[in-house]
Amino acid sequence: MNLTILLDKRPVGKPQLSDFKFIDEPIPEPGKGEILLKTSYVSVDPYLRGRMIDAKSYAQPFELQKAISSGVIAEVIASNHEGYLKGDFVSGLMAWSEYQKSDGSVLQKVNPSLAPLSAYLGILGMTGLTAYLGLTEIGKPQKGETLVVSGAAGAVGSVVGQIGKILGCRVIGIAGSYEKVEMLKSKFGFDEGINYKTTNNMKSAIEEKCPDGVDLYFDNVGGEISDGVLANINKFARIMVCGSISVYNNTSVPMGPRVESLLVKNSALMQGFIVGNYAPKFPTAIGQLSAWLKEGKLTYSETIVEGFDQIPQAFIDLFEGKNTGKMIVKI
Repeated sequence: MNLTILLDKRPVGKPQLSDFKFIDEPIPEPGKGEILLKTSYVSVDPYLRGRMIDAKSYAQPFELQKAISSGVIAEVIASNHEGYLKGDFVSGLMAWSEYQKSDGSVLQKVNPSLAPLSAYLGILGMTGLTAYLGLTEIGKPQKGETLVVSGAAGAVGSVVGQIGKILGCRVIGIAGSYEKVEMLKSKFGFDEGINYKTTNNMKSAIEEKCPDGVDLYFDNVGGEISDGVLANINKFARIMVCGSISVYNNTSVPMGPRVESLLVKNSALMQGFIVGNYAPKFPTAIGQLSAWLKEGKLTYSETIVEGFDQIPQAFIDLFEGKNTGKMIVKI
């Protein structure tokens, strides 16, 4: 069997299992200059929700009745390519399929002896790159500044907070449970945490935890949480907009406070980004992340779900906050 997961219907609101379809295809035969890959780990990420909409964005929308793709770690099980040997492990953007062939042109070899394979989808992959490059290239944090991170217990947010601490910031994380808030402080070294699910007034909560105001805000969530943070920004604040998971499943355009006057009054910078904007800086960033990981200055959390057939449910669970750190499916 070679199961593949297709996008069967475009989701309306929160994705449902019925939006996905499993098909069984023959295992492909690698041709000249090709390799046959067996999927080991699959990354499920909130941004994939945007690609399920038939609308212009920074990435092409998924086609109906075609395989969904995301970050994947796979093992080379047959090779007709001089650059790859049987037993090599590779990472790249690949289909949600148990087996697939490739010419290897968009893959990167990963070394399981240096770090667990799953780490190359997380802290040593796009997760770590997004955190490091978004914070350092846009935020340019300075020692003594206050950094607020929303979605702080997620894959990107937990790394952002740790990097902020390494660079000398005071870090406050916003998460969705008491347990997650405690983990932010005990495991990731955040100074303070806010449980948004038990907070009635985010503006006041931020004001209490950030008596000197907010210099840096790494936004993974958007919505009312971000409204409360933005109401507390300092002059020359920098707001990095990485995602807005709180509104991804909305079926109408959400309304909220207008931010223009806040930005003007505070001479603040608010910039959205995707990690691909900084591709030339990837090698340097991976080098720094690897060094910090080796030195014990960085750690990470993963939520690993087992079974290829669990990929759609793991993706849906992201929108209910069932993950701590990176959500990964182990095949």
